[in-house]
Amino acid sequence: MGRLQGKVVLVTGAASGIGEACVERFLREGATVVGCDLAAPTRDLDLPAGVDPAGFVQLDVRDEHAVAELIASIVAEHGRLDGVVNSAGTAGGGPVHMVEAAEWERVLSINLTGTYLVCKHAIIAMLAQDPIDDERGSIINLASVEGLEGTAGGSAYNASKGAVVIFSKNMAIDYGARGIRVNAICPGFINTPMLQGVFGEGMDTVRADIIREHALRRLGKASEIAAAALFLLSDDASFVSGVALPVDGAYTAGRDHHVTELMGLS
Repeated sequence: MGRLQGKVVLVTGAASGIGEACVERFLREGATVVGCDLAAPTRDLDLPAGVDPAGFVQLDVRDEHAVAELIASIVAEHGRLDGVVNSAGTAGGGPVHMVEAAEWERVLSINLTGTYLVCKHAIIAMLAQDPIDDERGSIINLASVEGLEGTAGGSAYNASKGAVVIFSKNMAIDYGARGIRVNAICPGFINTPMLQGVFGEGMDTVRADIIREHALRRLGKASEIAAAALFLLSDDASFVSGVALPVDGAYTAGRDHHVTELMGLS
């Protein structure tokens, strides 16, 4: 029996990257999964025989009516909503004096407002359902290590992800007594299509430096973030709420400054 057997889970940003990895892992662990994304999936997931595929709805998480309809339809079809992973997001930023207001609004509207809208309607659904083993639901919001500390040129992206961290903690406080757990995952730099788009032409040195800032000396894998999300959704994390969990290869542990090389450890 899988660790999410019998649970109904919504994953946003499900068409690629971390969201797609979450969908695949949750299905393998026995969950009924509904994914949504602005784009349609580009490939079929590699699932074992007998595992039903995820449902999928194409929508913009900034569209409150569409989000509310999706969550209502999940509850109508499956009877409840046990978990949500808010993975929909976008990159964007730059030095503040060079960031157009429209770009600022775009990044914040997807990364923060979209997360808020999904959480809002998921919580409405969870509050209306009976608890199972004292829990009505679990929500995971994808933040970032850049929501925990600054990076040059981060501006809009970092602001949005920092807000997601505090937003998640506030919801953990507000709804804990009603049996709803809320946590944030703060990935390091993960090898996804979005990151590959950031590391465009002329960014080879930056990419190498960023990899080196991770003590494990590599980029993360989407499957590694999905594994953390699996834990937070599962009964194994039944007393974990209000956490901003770095999954970052020790990126936020502190600086190295090439000292490991002097010690013969690099």
